[in-house]
Amino acid sequence: MGLSPVELVGYLASALVVASLAMTSVVRLRIVSLIGSVVFVAYGVLLPSVPIILTNAAVAGLNIWFLRKEFAPNRDLGAVPIGPDAPFLLDFLRSHAADIGSFHPGFDAPVDGDVVLLLTRDGLPAGALVGTPDDRTLRVRLDYVMQAYRDSRIGKWLYGAGSKVFTDAGFDRLVADPGTESHRAYLLRVGFTEGPDGLVLQLRP
Repeated sequence: MGLSPVELVGYLASALVVASLAMTSVVRLRIVSLIGSVVFVAYGVLLPSVPIILTNAAVAGLNIWFLRKEFAPNRDLGAVPIGPDAPFLLDFLRSHAADIGSFHPGFDAPVDGDVVLLLTRDGLPAGALVGTPDDRTLRVRLDYVMQAYRDSRIGKWLYGAGSKVFTDAGFDRLVADPGTESHRAYLLRVGFTEGPDGLVLQLRP
């Protein structure tokens, strides 16, 4: 016997909720969970079942609330200078070495003289940037954000409103030589352009 249309809606809602739990990105988890809860509300209407409607309407509302916070322009993002030999930084880079290598296959540990920023979200570590100064140019060797936060617009903030951290340090240009096509596409999305010595971002004072 085949499934009824109502049962299909229920199975679809269940599949979306399960899929949301498999998401490594906080934003994607919220979006898929939101879609799943909306489908569950429709399922509850079709049954009809008031508990299903009320529960999933509440879940949808919570997802909308957190997504609004996620994309708010005043999101608590930061870029904190840190020493290249700071134990916390080195431990952070080691623990994410495999993921870092998938975007920056040639990256090694920071060295003396490097500019290093710990990227934060809501006061918690979310990534790191490592660059080598060359007069007023900073040559970016690492631009990494943890997988859970890659949809949180940290890069867009860093190279936009947050770029004051670079200009305050005396730089007026960033240059990056991406090691993978996915990283190149990301840098182009956040404002870098093709230049003679790599991808370039001119900083505004």
